[in-house]
Amino acid sequence: MDWSKTKTIFIIVFFILDIFLFVQFLDKRHASQLNMTKDASIEEKLKDNGIQYVELPSENTKGKYLTAKSKNFSDVNLEELPNQSITIQNGTTLLSIFDEPISVKENMEQEMIHTFLKTYVYQGGQYRFWKWDQEQNRLILYQEYNQKLFFKNVNGRLIVNLNDQNQIIGYEQTLLEDIQELANENILPAIRAIETIHQQGLIKADSKITKVELGYYTLVQLTESQVLTPTWHFVIEQGDTKKVEDIFVNAIEGQVFQVSEKQGIME
Repeated sequence: MDWSKTKTIFIIVFFILDIFLFVQFLDKRHASQLNMTKDASIEEKLKDNGIQYVELPSENTKGKYLTAKSKNFSDVNLEELPNQSITIQNGTTLLSIFDEPISVKENMEQEMIHTFLKTYVYQGGQYRFWKWDQEQNRLILYQEYNQKLFFKNVNGRLIVNLNDQNQIIGYEQTLLEDIQELANENILPAIRAIETIHQQGLIKADSKITKVELGYYTLVQLTESQVLTPTWHFVIEQGDTKKVEDIFVNAIEGQVFQVSEKQGIME
């Protein structure tokens, strides 16, 4: 064996290997820099357009699709619920009328949640306040799962009706049950979802994003069941008009949901 030639070959091989590893390092570094530049460019675009936003959640990197079906109230003993007459429509909608109106304090959003829901509503602890619809004088709550709301979900909703004295006179309830988790999926960062709505012209210059929340939205609606996907919810105060809008973005696939107020599912 010619040791001199062998030594030369080893030197050349290690030199080539060093070059290969160095190129790999540069590629990874370049990719990282591109990502940082891309992130910065999103923030710069928002800044240039005068768009402000609250601190964004960063802890969610994985999420799961859910399946659920509508609760049939026909099999439930509701006699223990006090001060109300109850009827069931189509098995899945519970209608309640109180024998005597229930008085609540002016700041009813916080006061009624714990006491009213626990006392008068079947599985009331599963609902969270969404808004006070002042036009129809009613409170709207949606069901939640693991502290994440089922946004705009007519099958997991509680509508509390008020009279002209803001007393509770009854409610309409639907409930999802048999909730099953599917496989883990990567969650789109909130800043990417903001980039999507910005690119689609859904957020105007000088707007302010006042709330960012991760929950669930109906992806597929079947006759008796549905599939829900992790979804970003943004509350946006639009530009000079100061009109407040709710925008929902699929946190896995990235598309913006077109919300129907009547149906509460993707059109």
